[in-house]
Amino acid sequence: MEPQGEKPGEADRVHITPQFLKSRSGEFALESILLLKLRGLGLVDLGCLGECLGLEWLDLSSNALTHLGPLASLRQLAVLNVANNRLTGLEPLAACEKLQSLNAAGNLLATPGQLQCLASLRGLECLRLQDPLARLSNPLCTSPSYWAVVRELLPGLKVINGERMIGRGSEFYQLCRDLDSSLHPSSGPGPRVPRAQPWVEPGYWEPWPTRSSSILEEACRQFQNTLRECHDLDRQANSSLAQAEQALSPAGTTSSFVF
Repeated sequence: MEPQGEKPGEADRVHITPQFLKSRSGEFALESILLLKLRGLGLVDLGCLGECLGLEWLDLSSNALTHLGPLASLRQLAVLNVANNRLTGLEPLAACEKLQSLNAAGNLLATPGQLQCLASLRGLECLRLQDPLARLSNPLCTSPSYWAVVRELLPGLKVINGERMIGRGSEFYQLCRDLDSSLHPSSGPGPRVPRAQPWVEPGYWEPWPTRSSSILEEACRQFQNTLRECHDLDRQANSSLAQAEQALSPAGTTSSFVF
């Protein structure tokens, strides 16, 4: 019998609580969490995730999210993966002023206008709305002109759907698009080109925090503190040994014990 007031399946649903986030990250304080992977947990809401104010890298892919409200407080967030959810808007991300990479493939974004909220993010360089290998897309991607509209709306983007738009290597991606168009399967006679299949699991190519991120700096700081504590313990041990040697030595002799 289901508990009164509880819908079927709610008992087994993962809820975002401070205890859950601390156990998931291994940190003692929510503000200290820099990286979280919450992929495929069946999440329908983000609970207290907005209290992780230092978060830089977040994977929320393959859940059942319909809104991202709590993420508006994550001002340090640089990499976000919300692929394969049920999102119809990205408005809370307008406050994530340090966002650099966003994967929103496999959601319910219907028009390019729903990306307008990202226009103020000057650091946003990588955006994914479609992932053919994982068979993830958005309704807006069905429009032949969506690519050009997105580029006009977000001119600072360097990579769209994994393809470099500007800078070194962009000509190669343009050549690949031209070849793909020429090999696109048609309904006419002749052999059909087989559909591309994923050869790595979803999320394999998602960027991790760069070497210059505060995650590495924090790890180095903790290592230096541990090393300093080891030196202090070594000095204390030597001092204790010297005192013990002096106490155990017979009066008037200069001999000493070897430990």
